[in-house]
This record gives sequence, structure tokens and C-alpha cells, in this order.
Amino acid sequence: MYLSERELFLKHIAQTSPFPSKLEIQKAKGVYLYLKSGQKCMDLISGIAVSSLGHCHPRVTQAIKHQLRKSLHQMVYGEFVESQQVRLAKALTDTLPKHLNNVYFVNSGSEAVEVAMKLAKKYTSRPNFLSAWSAYHGSTHGALSLFGEKNTLKKGFHPLLPGVEHIQFGIPKDLKKITRQTAAVIIEVIQSEAGIRISEKSYLLDLRKRCNETGTLLVFDEIQTGFGRTGKFWAFEHFDVFPDILLTAKAMGGGLPLGAVIADKKVMNCLSHDPILGHITTFGGNPVCCAASLATVQTLQKNQGQIIKDVSKKRKLFLQRLVHKNIVEVRSIGLHMAIELGDASKVQKVMELGLKKGLLLDFFLFNDTCFRIAPPLIISMPQIDKACRLLLEILDEVG
Repeated sequence: MYLSERELFLKHIAQTSPFPSKLEIQKAKGVYLYLKSGQKCMDLISGIAVSSLGHCHPRVTQAIKHQLRKSLHQMVYGEFVESQQVRLAKALTDTLPKHLNNVYFVNSGSEAVEVAMKLAKKYTSRPNFLSAWSAYHGSTHGALSLFGEKNTLKKGFHPLLPGVEHIQFGIPKDLKKITRQTAAVIIEVIQSEAGIRISEKSYLLDLRKRCNETGTLLVFDEIQTGFGRTGKFWAFEHFDVFPDILLTAKAMGGGLPLGAVIADKKVMNCLSHDPILGHITTFGGNPVCCAASLATVQTLQKNQGQIIKDVSKKRKLFLQRLVHKNIVEVRSIGLHMAIELGDASKVQKVMELGLKKGLLLDFFLFNDTCFRIAPPLIISMPQIDKACRLLLEILDEVG
């Protein structure tokens, strides 16, 4: 009996929920996804902050093709001098303060979080961690333990790691929970899955001060916010507060799977002895992924970083256009935006109507009353105009 690809998807692909969207994508280019039905859909979520240069950016695809002719996998991470890894590590550290000078390449954001937890425990010889409520750090066991969500997504996976406490994001009095038993505070500068909650600079300064006082490592999770999403290469640049460990992934690979943990060499070195092989990853730093990432960095930096510089004016255009009685608030930093409607049923309706009109939108894990806009950074001003016009039509229909 013949089965369609959609039927095979449901039969053989492990599902993450009972209600996948089941969109069938034929190809993707620039800011558009092309469906098998013939519909062209504007991607306003970038695969959840992954395709920041759009789909199949020519410079990225050319770098991939070039590396494919050389090699795919050479050896497990950390043994060979692989040119693409070396060049990418140098390019990344050049964007950062001097103490963030050593890079450990991994496969994903979740793995980056796991490495950071191991690194903090090993370096400080301390057992405990702090993270914030309404934070998302990944779904592996350690990352899930940091997960700042009390019930739903953790249900069924207990017991999780001991020694993890949570604080209220942006509340200075909670910083007293940081003690000399705390190995690290792992926190987002901007809480993404809470619906774009932006911290005050004073709060991050207090957090940095408290970590200094207690000898606690400060870890910034920039897995969603790095690589230009907020209008700076790194979101922490908006606040002039620097972490001890920086985590990145998503947009890093230009569409391919890649993440990184970045710290001072003296911190990172503790993974190489007592015992050796403190973390092992087979595919971390894959040369094809690193080639794509290097091309992504170079493209973002081209013409004095014009793509990132343009993020601010593109955000401004969204804010100017998205004025509607159904919009309660727009929370945004760069092209990282939450459109607050104050009603979960309205959000669901907007996403459904959006798809019919050719706009791909999405929700947030920990805030169901707003929807996400995080388009490729290369989106043009006319494309923003078109997207906003359609969104206003949709909001009219929602009523």
C-alpha cells in the first residue's frame, strides 16, 4: 500500500507533540519557505532564531560546497588541527572581550549547557547551580534540571539533578541565593521563551557583583540571542556586563548543527586533566558545520557589520507598522520580538490565519498570550511592510 510522505512522517518519525504542523516544505530560500502545495510562506521565525542569514545564503552554501570537496568528518573533537575549527575559533574570540579566548565546539545548545555545568563544577569544586524561572536552557537531563518551569515540560522526568535552585529573573533580592556553594549562575540576558523579557542593566551589574563576591561563575546563555539577533553581535554588549562563560548555538551554524562554549583558557583547561577527556563529543566542531559558521560570521561582519547595523531600523519599522487594538504590547530588542495579545486563543488564531496568508509565526514555551517574530536578519524593508500589512489584516479578522 502506498503511503504519502506525511503518512510516513507520522508512522516513522518520532513525534514531540500530538499536534505537529505537518507542513511539507519543498525548498527554502532567503526569507521564504516553499510548500509542496505551491504556497510561498514568509518565515518570520527563522527556524527559531537559526536561519539568521535566511535560508541557503549563497556565501554559506558556497563555503559548505568548498568544504565538502575537502573532508567531512576527520576525527573526534579535540585531536586534530582542523583548519575550519581553528579559523572559526579565532573569528569568534575576536568578537569578544579578552578573557573569552578559548572555544569548545559542540553539536547543539543543549550540549553547550551540559558542558558549562561540568566545567563550572570542575573549576569551582562546588555542587550547586542557580537559574531563573521561565528560562529555557535545553532538554537534556542537566539542562532540564536548570529549566525554569515548574510543571508541564518536566513532568515524568524526575528526579532531576540535585543542587539546582531557581531565582526570579530581574529581582535583585533573589541574588542573595548565590553563595560560596554555587558553582555557576546560568542565565539568559534576555529571556526568550518567557516572551522576550529584557533585563535591566542594573540587575545584571548586581548579578555580576554578587558572582564576583562569592567566586561563582556567571554563564550567559546566548543560544537564541547571539549572532546579531538583538542588533549587536552578542546581546550582552547592550549591557556592558561580561560573563565568565558564554554559550551559543542556533544561528551559529548558518543552518547546520553547531554550538560552542567559550571561556578563559585557564577555566577551560580543567576539562583536560584529572581526569583527561572531561567532555567528549564525536561530532562537535564538524568541519562542514564550522565552514558554514565561519561564512556566517564573515557575512555578518561584511561592510563594517552592515547586516547587524540594519537590525535597529528594521525593528523600528515593525514597531511603527504593528499598531492595532488587539496588540497589548510589543516587547522587543532587535529582531527578537513578542507581540502580546493578552489572550492565548487569539494567538492560536493568528498563527492559523498567518499560515493561510503565507506568514509563518510561532508561540513561546512559557508565554501563550503572545506570538514570536524573529525573521531572518536579511529581511528587507518592503518584506517587513508586506508582513505587517498581512498581520494587521489577520488581527482585524481575529476581532
